[in-house]
Amino acid sequence: MSAAVDRVIIRPARTADVRAIRDLVDIYSPDGRLLSKATVTLFEAVPEFLVAELDGQVIGCGALHVMWEDLAEVRTVAVDQDHIGQGFGSVLLAALMDRAREVGVKRVFCLTFQVEFFGRHGFVEIDDTPIDHDVYEALLQSYDEGVAEFLGLERVKPNTLGNHRMLAVL
Repeated sequence: MSAAVDRVIIRPARTADVRAIRDLVDIYSPDGRLLSKATVTLFEAVPEFLVAELDGQVIGCGALHVMWEDLAEVRTVAVDQDHIGQGFGSVLLAALMDRAREVGVKRVFCLTFQVEFFGRHGFVEIDDTPIDHDVYEALLQSYDEGVAEFLGLERVKPNTLGNHRMLAVL
């Protein structure tokens, strides 16, 4: 890890951070590494986001979206291209996992192309949807596209092509 990691501040996102989050999403969404989201969706999700701030600039972001009593998804994890490989993503993900523990989540899901990165942090690839039938039926009522991706619904298959389903147990 770089010396700059010692200076990074991980904090809850604020509405003023949405422009920086938007910029990070826009870096990685054209090639499908992140799902593009409407700016209004990013504003709605501000309470779910943490940001990594270095020298007053947002250089990374990530969100924890609670899906069920014991299940959440880590989503929209991104680090500015100038800061990749320096440990900022690891610090951000660790903070998101701490947040999951704080709210009582026991399992954290992600849908990613970054298998090696998430694997280093305790995530393992899964083939199925790790919930029982009753929870599956309840989750079908969600309007959230990420939940639809977690469930593997046909209407979101184009968003998930090539992604790996991964799960960490806390």
